[in-house]
Amino acid sequence: MEWVISMITQYGYIAIFALLALGIIGLPVPDEIIMVFVGYLSSIMVLNYSVSILVSFIGAMTGMMISYTLGKKLGQPLVDKHGKWVGLTPKRFARVKGWFARFGLWTILFGYFIPGVRHATSYLSGISAMPVRKYMLVASAGSLIWTLIFISIGYIAGANINLH
Repeated sequence: MEWVISMITQYGYIAIFALLALGIIGLPVPDEIIMVFVGYLSSIMVLNYSVSILVSFIGAMTGMMISYTLGKKLGQPLVDKHGKWVGLTPKRFARVKGWFARFGLWTILFGYFIPGVRHATSYLSGISAMPVRKYMLVASAGSLIWTLIFISIGYIAGANINLH
């Protein structure tokens, strides 16, 4: 966690963008903790609240689009070839795709709040060939709600913490 704090304090908005994009792609980055910390930094005027939300939103959407594109370009053949190694048999994956066809839009929207689901929805959207416009609309709504909530939690908590 210290490396995340160090990155954000040294590189500011660039680090926020990069860390959230990488975290959404699936690298082990503590996305929610980052945003709460960013909200705290905004509350003590180290960062600008509005700019922090904008940069976090763009970082999250960048990660979502990279994951969607990877799912669309590499997804199904990769799952067919290597899925068995992680317990994703063709039968099980067909069931997941069927479920995603029914509930995919809701999963994208609310999946932001469930680590692991947030990462999988982008890849599944690409693999399922969801139209990119539909995906972008739902993913951006979820991303905006997600960033607003977690940055605001840090902002409100930071404004109410008296360290003196």
